[in-house]
Amino acid sequence: MTRNVVTIGGSRGAFSVLREVVAALPAALDAAVFIVLHVGKHKSELPSLLTRWGKLPASYPQHGDVWKAGHIYVAPPDHHMLITADTIQLSHGAKENFSRPAIDPLFRSAAVALGSRVIGVILSGDLDDGASGLTFVRAFGGRTLIQDPRNAEATSMPKSAMEAAGADMLASPAELGHAIVALLQASSEGESDPNREKDMQALRSEAATADNPAGSAFEELDSIAVRAAITCPECGGAMWQLRDTHPLRFRCHTGHAFSGMTLTAAEDKATEHAMWTAVRAQKEALALARIRAAHAKSDGNRDAYQIELSRIQQCERLLKVLQDAIAE
Repeated sequence: MTRNVVTIGGSRGAFSVLREVVAALPAALDAAVFIVLHVGKHKSELPSLLTRWGKLPASYPQHGDVWKAGHIYVAPPDHHMLITADTIQLSHGAKENFSRPAIDPLFRSAAVALGSRVIGVILSGDLDDGASGLTFVRAFGGRTLIQDPRNAEATSMPKSAMEAAGADMLASPAELGHAIVALLQASSEGESDPNREKDMQALRSEAATADNPAGSAFEELDSIAVRAAITCPECGGAMWQLRDTHPLRFRCHTGHAFSGMTLTAAEDKATEHAMWTAVRAQKEALALARIRAAHAKSDGNRDAYQIELSRIQQCERLLKVLQDAIAE
C-alpha cells in the first residue's frame, strides 16, 4: 500500500525546525502533511508562514474537509485534529497531556484509519505528548521518524518517543525533510514488526474511547484499563491506567488523558502549590500570633501571652520544615 500521509508533532523548539522541514519538501509531494504544534488557544500565523517557507500550500482545515496530497494541514488553535481515510475531523474534546491541540489524537486516528500509509514524525518538545501516538503508528504498520535529540532545543519529547516506539530514522533539522521524502518512497511491504506485536483490537477500542467527545462510560474504560487510585488533575474525575503500558498512560471518564511523565509533572506541580499554600497559611498564623501576643502583653495577661509565644514557636518550626522541604 502506498505511503501518503505524514503526521508531525512538536512543541518547544519545533517552530524553527518546521521551517527547515517544509523548505525541503518538493512541490510535487504525493502525500498530505498534518502538523500539530502546542499552540493552545493562541492565534497563530503558522499556515501562512509554512506556505511562505516552502513549496506546498498550508492552511487550517475546516471540520469535514476532504484531505488531499500536496497540502499541509495545521491543527487550529484549541482544537484536536483527527483524520479518517479521506476527511479531517476537528474536535474540541478534552485535553490530552494538558494540550489542545495534542499530538496523540492525530497520530492515533491516522494509524487506525490508514495503517502502513502513515509516517509519524516527532520534533523537539517538553514531556512526552506524541509518544503514545507514535506507538500506534508503529503498531499499525507505519514508519517513525524522530528529530535527533542531540539537535533538539527540548530533548524530552524525542527521547520519550524513541523509548516508547523506536525510530526507523533519526535526523537533524536539516535532514528531516529529506528523510520524510525517503520514507515516503521506500517500500511499504513487510512493515509489521513482530517484536512489537500488540492487541490490535484493544488499541482500536482505546482509540474509539479516546475520540468520543462526550467522554467514556465506566464500562468502556474497564474493558481496556484498570481503575487507579489517582484523580484527574484537570477535572478531579476518576482515572484509569491503560493496560497497554508502552508508554504508561492514564485516562479519566470525561476524556482527559495523560502519559505517566505528564501526570507526574502535574502531581509535582500540585504538591509544590500545596506546600506554598501551607507556607502562606503558617506565615499568616505567625503574624496573627504575634499580634495576639502583643495585645496580651499590653493587657498584662501573662497566661494568654505565654500561649501566643508557644504558637509563635510552633509556627516558626513548621515554617522551617516547609521551607527546607521546598529547598530540597
